Amino acid sequence: MCGIVGYIGKREAYPIILEGLKRLEYRGYDSAGIALYDGSDIKLSKTKGKVADLEAKAATEINTSGTLGIGHTRWATHGVPNDVNSHPHYSNSGNLVIIHNGIIENYESLKKELLKRGYTFESDTDTEVLINLIEDVKTNENVKTNENVKLGKAVQIALNQVVGAYAIAVFDKNKPNEIVVAKLGSPLAIGIGDEEFFIASDASPFLEYTKKAIYLEDEEMAIISRKKGIKIRKIKNDALVDPYIQELQINLEQIEKGGYEHFMLKEIHEQPNAIKDTYRGRLRAKEGIIKMSGIDDNLERILNANRIIVVACGTSWHAGLVSEYIFENLARIPVEVEYASEFRYRNPVITEQDVVIAISQSGETADTLAAIKLAKSKGAFVFGVCNVVGSTISRETHAGAYTHAGPEIGVASTKAFTTQITVLTLIALKLAKEKGTISNSQFHMHLQELELIPDKVKKALKSDSHIKMIADIYKDAKNCLYLGRGYNFPVALEGALKLKEISYIHAEGYPAAEMKHGPIALIDEQMPVFVIATKKGHYEKVVSNIQEIKSRSGKIIAIVTEGDEDVKYIADHVIEVPDTIESLTPLLTTIPLQLLSYHIAVMLDRNVDQPRNLAKSVTVE
Repeated sequence: MCGIVGYIGKREAYPIILEGLKRLEYRGYDSAGIALYDGSDIKLSKTKGKVADLEAKAATEINTSGTLGIGHTRWATHGVPNDVNSHPHYSNSGNLVIIHNGIIENYESLKKELLKRGYTFESDTDTEVLINLIEDVKTNENVKTNENVKLGKAVQIALNQVVGAYAIAVFDKNKPNEIVVAKLGSPLAIGIGDEEFFIASDASPFLEYTKKAIYLEDEEMAIISRKKGIKIRKIKNDALVDPYIQELQINLEQIEKGGYEHFMLKEIHEQPNAIKDTYRGRLRAKEGIIKMSGIDDNLERILNANRIIVVACGTSWHAGLVSEYIFENLARIPVEVEYASEFRYRNPVITEQDVVIAISQSGETADTLAAIKLAKSKGAFVFGVCNVVGSTISRETHAGAYTHAGPEIGVASTKAFTTQITVLTLIALKLAKEKGTISNSQFHMHLQELELIPDKVKKALKSDSHIKMIADIYKDAKNCLYLGRGYNFPVALEGALKLKEISYIHAEGYPAAEMKHGPIALIDEQMPVFVIATKKGHYEKVVSNIQEIKSRSGKIIAIVTEGDEDVKYIADHVIEVPDTIESLTPLLTTIPLQLLSYHIAVMLDRNVDQPRNLAKSVTVE
């Protein structure tokens, strides 16, 4: 989950790398570091803490000149967050320096072998083991052949001894005209400029310099030279690879706050446009058409599936749970929703008649990628739903659909959730129409309502000041319950997750009817209970659940349909959302819960965009 960035070219590297690290800080913020080369020696500065701490330290610690450099912002795996464990890491000789995103699983056995050979280690990291392994290969190969071994070859040989995941960048101070990079399981993009090259975990660090990028595939490495350009090879067999250069579509403005206090707040307010962008070109409500090439091109395969298996993690898993209701209700296709992290280890029963839908905002989630590979090995058809163009999931799946949410920088996902539900709804409606499990009138009504959702989300966002007032009342709660039924049970789970993620208040989501099977024991006058009670589906049942809470002195905050008077009479507070058909209510009911979590976190002085211990893209197990 760490962020890596590098530069080689004509410009001063330091400001490019520092700004790049700030843009990648959503990937990890336990510590940060930078290494620069000025033509004579490597200058290194690193520290526990955030990139701002690195910037302050580097300003007093090193001369920041140099046109080659690498930087790192860390989410700790091996070794506690401190200055020593921060990246970059030197080899024992001090000639080689590395940054690394990922995990080397067999680092302990490699380390034992290197210790026998006289290597010493300052840090607890697997990365320091890797850079010394590269140096050891380089030294031993040199002795064997009596020739100078190139860094690229040493990296290749070393990586063939490694088990794990990595995106690395390495350079040698004795050959300061090149950087060697390699990838397996962790993302790595190379930006191509005019006699200059950029390296990063995603394209955001180099957007203002170039729109041309290469995304390395797994088990590929690249030697990036000032003079010779880029040469890409397979790590396993040394075969040359023809690079595919993409033209980036995102703009710099999309990854800036745009006047909002936090990225999360910006992204909550971007949801009307994000939902519209997601269905634009796909949904033609007046004509009664849904056009999705990933579905159209594989329609027979999907329609003939015995079942759909959804694999995802975190917020994407909650979106998958919503889709279970939508697919089964509209298209009458059996659906199972699996945590990718459990699915891959459970020896699941998968057949060639199954369709697996893999959902991930980043398209790089390690567990979801592993689940995809497992499903493909069993002959299942795998369809990806992700947000990042060119991501690994988009390349590993047989077909897929992008959400078009735009960059999501805040660690707690918001617009990813609503745009994923939008895509999954479009798929379910298209399949339902093709199967004849929905009437023409119902189909057209769903399309028309979906087209109205962005405006209804805008209306829901207008309750912000009212929600802020409620947040102030309950910001000191130690525990919270979130309840919902049917389509809105997953929204209750998602609301609880948002509160946990950014405010650090313990919260749990439950199906409302399950409350009496245990959680009701927790309810007293100190327990806020957030209930989704829209006037759809099992409304009367939810009202009964609210009465049960009220009789036990619980504090009730209800999300209700506009104009509802029944729940308003019972609840301590109500937050209204516009009316819509039941299957689309999650797109509206999640909005107040996002805002509520945001305001509570701000009032508690939490770091909303970078909550403790979390990272945006979980690229390690």
